[in-house]
Amino acid sequence: MERAVYHSPLGDMVITVDGGAVTRACFDGNIPAGDNNHYFSDVAAGADDYHYSDSVMLSAFRWLEDYFAGIDPGYCPPLEPEGTAFQKEIWQLLKRVEYGHTVTYKQLAAQCNRPGMSAQAVGQAVSRNPILLFIPCHRVIASTGRLTGYSAGLWRKEYLLGLERKRL
Repeated sequence: MERAVYHSPLGDMVITVDGGAVTRACFDGNIPAGDNNHYFSDVAAGADDYHYSDSVMLSAFRWLEDYFAGIDPGYCPPLEPEGTAFQKEIWQLLKRVEYGHTVTYKQLAAQCNRPGMSAQAVGQAVSRNPILLFIPCHRVIASTGRLTGYSAGLWRKEYLLGLERKRL
């Protein structure tokens, strides 16, 4: 397992790669619901001097560089989020939401292979996304068009959606 800190315009992100895939990408201090607070405790304070060797980590950093430069990266490093089968199903749907576009919780529920799925259940799965940005949960909005529910803070969600819209 390899961890590194990416210094984004929105604050430091802790990236974890394990088994040839990104397993975590979270803003430091914004741990997905259900995770233990000790997860980030062993990330070194001097992480900007961190020398990573994993090609997946390098790919993740390049992706983030493109993304924050306002470029649709178009590619994604391998991702392997840990979660329930339902959460993984929702996260797969999220990966289909294109750069600069949004989807509602209700629309995601309708796309599920589970009849009668509620927008609230989808929202719970979205909130547990352990790989922010790469799995674009920031692109999910309320049916009213309001920005709601982002584990890293609504101000970040607003910034990310604005960044993507500027470049379309």
